[in-house]
Amino acid sequence: MPRMPLSPGSVWLTVLLGLLVALTPLGTDSYVPTLPAIALTFGAQVSAVQFTITTFFFGIAAGQLAWGPLSDRFGRKPALLCGLALYLVSAFACIGADSLAEITLWRFVQGLGMSSGPVIARTIVRDLHSHEQAARMLARMMVVFGIVPIAAPLMGAQLLEWWGWQATFGLLAVVAFALIVSVVTGLRETAPPNAGASSIGGIARTFARILREPRFIAPFCVLLGVQLGIFSFVTNSAFVLVAALGLSPREYSVLFAVVMIGQIAGAWFTSRMVMRLGMARMMRFGTKLAFASGLVAAVLAWIGIGHWLAIVLPFMAFMFAASCVVPNATAAALSPFPGSAGTASSLLGACAFVLGAAVSIALGALYDGTARPMTSALALAGLGALLAERFLMRRPAAA
Repeated sequence: MPRMPLSPGSVWLTVLLGLLVALTPLGTDSYVPTLPAIALTFGAQVSAVQFTITTFFFGIAAGQLAWGPLSDRFGRKPALLCGLALYLVSAFACIGADSLAEITLWRFVQGLGMSSGPVIARTIVRDLHSHEQAARMLARMMVVFGIVPIAAPLMGAQLLEWWGWQATFGLLAVVAFALIVSVVTGLRETAPPNAGASSIGGIARTFARILREPRFIAPFCVLLGVQLGIFSFVTNSAFVLVAALGLSPREYSVLFAVVMIGQIAGAWFTSRMVMRLGMARMMRFGTKLAFASGLVAAVLAWIGIGHWLAIVLPFMAFMFAASCVVPNATAAALSPFPGSAGTASSLLGACAFVLGAAVSIALGALYDGTARPMTSALALAGLGALLAERFLMRRPAAA
């Protein structure tokens, strides 16, 4: 494999970084179709199996706090290889698990390893670009990223049918190995020299400095709003569409893919429009659409419309909106920190997945056999993003 060019137009770089960002949805979306089968295998309750997603999110959150500072201190490539190796080991461990407790534990470890992908991929983008240029590259990566949520549940459902739930972890192991080879042979180091803090105290001071910066906090809050909505669908949609509405795992995977088409379309739209409209206008449009789609989904659920279209179409619109928000909010949050981009990226990811774990726990506990809890979470997510954009992003300090 030739050495990878780092020019903004490099298709190879965009594809590789897009796949690295997509590791966390790969770890959830390929796994979600297996949840009912795992519950049946171990005779477990819905909430217990749901906890394997929760621990995965906790692992991602913990890992993201570490990988950014480590990549600032030791370089993007060494930190990334360590994370991918940990992810590979955990995938093999899950294949051989004999109990739900073992899966729950190794899913936490898997989250630790897989979290290195999105943290360091975002950081590499910041090493190369800032502001609208970074937003455009992140949007292009999201087009690649969007293929994974479409393919992963389809592959997960098919592998489940052929070889059982263990085959999903075999798929994750193959992906880990392929990425390790690609990074070793193709990725150049992009970290600026001596960028990171060299001590725990220095890392803590860097975290504190970033959290005091309004130019980080404002887009960060907008980002959390839309991510809450994404997590509500990812963590709860299988139980709503399969257990509540009676769809098969294969039918669920197809509908999941349809929802993710909204994400790809939104990412393509953003990559084409952000240089013309700017990040602020893209976020304004995205948050308005996110709120509208979430409100529609919640109203349909609460008035008793139980057709799958009442879930799929609003969530598809929400994913389009999210793709208008996420790359722009991410670029806005990382742009002020050229020397500590890894640490700032860690904060973005860690807080998002703590939120994801909380959403998973809450929706697992509130599941009532309908779409009401999930769609209510979507409406609240859209509202939160809209309010953050209106009252934080438009303040002079956040401009």
